[in-house]
Amino acid sequence: MRLDDFDPNSVNVEDQRGSGFSIGGTGGRVGCGGIVIALIAALVFGVDPSQMLGTMAGSDSGQVTTQGGTNASESCNVDQFSKESCNSLSSLNKTWAPLFQQANIPFTPPKLVFYSQMGRSGCGTAQSAMGPFYCPNDQGIYLDTDFYTEMDKRLGASGDFARNYVIAHEYGHHIQALTGLAEQIQSAQAQNPSQANQLQVAMELRADCYAGVWASRNKDKIEAGDLEEGLNAAHSIGDDVLMEQAGRRPVEAAFTHGSAEQRMQWLRKGIETGDEDQCDTFAAFKR
Repeated sequence: MRLDDFDPNSVNVEDQRGSGFSIGGTGGRVGCGGIVIALIAALVFGVDPSQMLGTMAGSDSGQVTTQGGTNASESCNVDQFSKESCNSLSSLNKTWAPLFQQANIPFTPPKLVFYSQMGRSGCGTAQSAMGPFYCPNDQGIYLDTDFYTEMDKRLGASGDFARNYVIAHEYGHHIQALTGLAEQIQSAQAQNPSQANQLQVAMELRADCYAGVWASRNKDKIEAGDLEEGLNAAHSIGDDVLMEQAGRRPVEAAFTHGSAEQRMQWLRKGIETGDEDQCDTFAAFKR
């Protein structure tokens, strides 16, 4: 995907790489089994960090080695993945800001926070094993770019569009926070615990659809094979696929992000329509 280079003055970037941050506690290391469990919960993108921070606290306290930048220009040019992420953020800002303006809804762009291995977020500790996530408390998209290598090697989801999809999905959660949808869903989950997982799935699928809307509105930047990369990534992170890879039988009641087919369906819907109003994944709850 041929995104324009970011303008350092138009992106909000924070860099925690090289901060030397480590987690206190037992100081023990998470074994391979723990990492796999964390990846299954986190590689689906958009995981609620508060659900994992407590159980992951006290894990690997090794030192951070990746050195970040001191400003947006430096941070976004640390490596290829950093630059791609900043280009995605810039494009997403340019795409969504006008839509909010048209709807007369106040718009605040999110910040992109780079960290290496461990970091701090408004939702608590950030760890690589959690995968990329959005924290509504500080409106931050948190990313350890090493995740992209893992995404390629472990999940077979490669390509720049697949990586753009990661940022676009997390940005979708920011859209949900700004519009008040995230708060409404949390309230509905509290009132209807039996539907909590279904509501969470609907929320994640909507973020997938929003990612597709962004891609649709930037069709002039899309290259051959991009859409296939995105759909392959969506398939690779379906709850059923991840459960099977972990040796578990897929159980729909335990889904939190949607099946491979559902994730591809809603990403494709956003791409085909380019209309955020078509991303109503909650329609079933309105009947």
